[in-house]
Amino acid sequence: MSSTEVPANHAELMDGVYRWQRHIYDLTRKYYLLGRDRLIEGLEVPTGGTVLELGCGTGRNIILAARRYPDARFFGLDISAEMLETAGAAIAREDLSGRVTLARGDATDFDTNALFGSERFDRIFVSYSLSMIPGWEKTVAAALAALAPAGTLHVVDFGQQEGLPRWFRTLLRGWLKKFHVAPRSTLREVLESESRRTGATFRFRTLYRGYAWLAVIKLAV
Repeated sequence: MSSTEVPANHAELMDGVYRWQRHIYDLTRKYYLLGRDRLIEGLEVPTGGTVLELGCGTGRNIILAARRYPDARFFGLDISAEMLETAGAAIAREDLSGRVTLARGDATDFDTNALFGSERFDRIFVSYSLSMIPGWEKTVAAALAALAPAGTLHVVDFGQQEGLPRWFRTLLRGWLKKFHVAPRSTLREVLESESRRTGATFRFRTLYRGYAWLAVIKLAV
């Protein structure tokens, strides 16, 4: 597992948040991180393709994706050393260490060639991480810069719960705040803007009455 310099304050915050939570993270998050499996199904990784997950956490998503696309190679980036320790152990248990490479880094500013020895990826995905990343807009731009021609960026995260009762939205936001999570109200606008800037196509859909948002940006050939 490789690493580069990461912002100390945010890295320490994430390590503090997940030092103990990482042991029960997947068990608890499956009930409210909705749409992750749909994102994985939609990756449609080409044979021999490369896939990068930004904010890979415990490795749950990257393991499922590696199982689904057995001919692809996977790479995971996270700022939390605690989460990467859990992810590395899980990947080893699944006998996927030969196909999955992990690195510690900042998702808003990373050098994939230094971290992974690869500059471009066929697929990049970000699952419920933008809502935790300060300066998350930079992550979108950095991800698009690391995509290969005709590559796709897949994003799933909390929406604005626009079709759900106000009381539910209030309770959810209060709960998420305890974990330094803030749904990004401008997520769709930023993704659309970055799509126009790069000449890419953009697909967006709301899930579960706006509980989650799912988006795909595809670069031109």
